[in-house]
Amino acid sequence: MNKNEIATINNVVIIATDETEKLIPIKPICDALGIDYPTQYSKLKEHEFLSSVVGLSPTTGSDGKEYEMVCLPYEFIFGWLFTINPKNVKPEAQEAVAKYQVECYRALYSHFAEPQIFLAQQKKVTDELLDQRETAKTNFRIADGILKNIEKNINVTRRMTIEEWRLANKSIEIPFEK
Repeated sequence: MNKNEIATINNVVIIATDETEKLIPIKPICDALGIDYPTQYSKLKEHEFLSSVVGLSPTTGSDGKEYEMVCLPYEFIFGWLFTINPKNVKPEAQEAVAKYQVECYRALYSHFAEPQIFLAQQKKVTDELLDQRETAKTNFRIADGILKNIEKNINVTRRMTIEEWRLANKSIEIPFEK
């Protein structure tokens, strides 16, 4: 069985078992935080969702021996830890748990609010670019008209004969058009 150190909580190393599922024993976490393991296990069993993923797994204890321990899959540990009231943990762990919860609140905000912020900013920039495109199209149509007029005048000037020039009092006049 493979063992992976995944975290240190209050100077207690938390080890995950089974690389494919990474099951995390909750008792060492409870011990590290100074919270009652039976209470936490009971809360997990009563939880509508977590009760379906909590289970027993052979796990190495802090004494190096293997025990059957109540475990949660790694992906659900963070949510469970988020439910622990900092006031209920050891005094030396309270600040760390409170900081963890603030980080969780920020992660949840980022996950749920930032997409709307992104979409609003994306819409604003897209609208600005669409306005710029319309202005550029208008300017292009104006410039295209001017260019076509200049091309016409170039062709008129190139086709002019010396006789026409003499008849125009030796002058080549191009009418100004917008």
